[in-house]
Amino acid sequence: MPDGQAPPDPRMTHWRRPKTLISQFELLGVKPADIKYLAVSHTHPDHIGNVELFPQAMLLVQRAEYEWPNPLGVGRFKPEHPVTKLEGDHDVFGDGSVTIIATPGHTPGHQSLLVKLPKTGALVLSGDAVHFKSNWENRGVPSGNTDKDKTLASMQRISDVLAKEKAQLWINHDKAQRDSLEMAPAYYE
Repeated sequence: MPDGQAPPDPRMTHWRRPKTLISQFELLGVKPADIKYLAVSHTHPDHIGNVELFPQAMLLVQRAEYEWPNPLGVGRFKPEHPVTKLEGDHDVFGDGSVTIIATPGHTPGHQSLLVKLPKTGALVLSGDAVHFKSNWENRGVPSGNTDKDKTLASMQRISDVLAKEKAQLWINHDKAQRDSLEMAPAYYE
């Protein structure tokens, strides 16, 4: 949403991004109705702002995240949105190509994503389990986490997955790393 989504409380951050998700999908020839599954790392506003652009997509979210009380007293998702409430890891397609990994700590039901691509190899998308390369390397717990011990355990879990799968770690909020990656309409195979 080019103008962002105004938060219910004006004291909260108003997130904006000039390129819309829909316009990026259009460059790829993808329509919102083509999306069958939707997963978010966690329910902070900068990670769920576009969820309702895909009202028919099955939302895959950890039960602990879905049921986490919102400080504003409203649901984090529309109750009519189809949802599968997960209890831990989930193989999305049943073939190991895309696996949701439970990585609580930043929020009660935070999840990361393991994607195995034929040419690029395995990638772990960290969501906010890790904020920056420096906190990953030093095992520093980012600010705003709900549980420091669970965050550290999730960082170790990610490290174990990286080693086992010989995967790359993509850190969502690390601008230096993000600037080195291909962005839509470019893609990885």
